[in-house]
Order: sequence, then structure tokens, then C-alpha cells
Amino acid sequence: MDGYTVDDLFTLPDLPRHTELIDGSLVFASPQTNFHCTAVDLLMSGLRTSRPAEFKISRDMTVILDRRNGSEPDVSVIRAAAVTGRDQMSFQGRDVLLAIEVVTRASASRDRTTKPWKYAAAGIDEL
Repeated sequence: MDGYTVDDLFTLPDLPRHTELIDGSLVFASPQTNFHCTAVDLLMSGLRTSRPAEFKISRDMTVILDRRNGSEPDVSVIRAAAVTGRDQMSFQGRDVLLAIEVVTRASASRDRTTKPWKYAAAGIDEL
């Protein structure tokens, strides 16, 4: 087996919330700090009040980068046309214009090295 795929990410039963798929491996989210939550809230608020109408701002949504990678940026700027409804569970990388990761000790290596490289390979800017 070549590891998990993004299809598995959405169909495996009982996965913890905010599970990501990186290189075919499931990555479970660490508990969030107050700093992390506050930073994400501030980013969400600022981006929502200043964004053009053709963009939407999303928090903690899976972005499908390729068959073996489904990351969950803390904040994403997405083409409004890619938002299909309330039950939507993911976005395609091609529809994401910016992926923002709030770096904490628990996620520093992934957020500073692995994810930016994968976002760039999928044509997404990162911050």
C-alpha cells in the first residue's frame, strides 16, 4: 500500500477532527493554544472585512493538494466560485489563493518547511 489518499481522509470512520494527510500519512492536530486561536481570529476578522467580493475566507478547511496530500491551513483565501455550499468539506488547491499557517511549537517543522513546499507545488501562496 502507498499510504492513505484524500479519499480515505473523507471516508475513514472515527478520524479525529482536523486530521490532515501529508505524503499519505495521517497527521492529527495538536490541542490549540490561546495564542493560536487569537491569531487565527484576528486574521479571519481582518481578511473578511477587507476582501474583494470574488474571494472568500475559510478557516480549518481541507485543501486537496494532490492524491496523497490534504492539508488544513489555519486560514485560506479562496475563489468565491469554489464555495459550493454549507456541506462542503474541502477545496481544490487550484481554488486557493493564499494558505496561512499560524506556527506553534507543536507544528513548527510542518508549518515552516513541509506545508509551504507543498502549497507552492500546488500553486498556492503561503504566509
